[in-house]
Amino acid sequence: MAKNKNTSPADEPFISKSQIKREMDALQVTGLELVKLTDNQLKAIPLDDQLHDAILLARRIQNKHEGFRRQMQFIGKLMRQRDVQPITEALDQLKGNHRKTTAHFHSIEQWRDRILDQGEDAIQELCESQPTADPQQLRHYCQEHQQQMQHNKPPVASRQLFVYLRQLMSSQ
Repeated sequence: MAKNKNTSPADEPFISKSQIKREMDALQVTGLELVKLTDNQLKAIPLDDQLHDAILLARRIQNKHEGFRRQMQFIGKLMRQRDVQPITEALDQLKGNHRKTTAHFHSIEQWRDRILDQGEDAIQELCESQPTADPQQLRHYCQEHQQQMQHNKPPVASRQLFVYLRQLMSSQ
């Protein structure tokens, strides 16, 4: 009997059982991330019907112990049979969008806090960077905030200022 010259054991890279287990665990973690996505986010991920159905079933499992664990193992098994690079790239894209949104939100919060703390100086600086900003409206929110703080009222003006800044900075 002649050996096949195309497949020799020396040509195949050695992969330890530990490495295989780590890769399977990573796929299960990716599967859990997919289960936690909203319906709209899940639509942005390139999934075949079988994997999509398995993810939807995992969402419906009420008992989050053994049944859920077995379903997650099944999702991991399905993912091992597929090219997961497009899936992980789409997940990374979604995470990147979330980080950008969070950073933008924090930037708006910082501007609100600066305006309420520094007053006119911060208003002038914002108006220079945002030409469509209404300095009179910003001053009004600042004054309302000061009055609300003096009378121990809820910070309604602070919230209104945040909404105004979000609209202003989103229209860029």
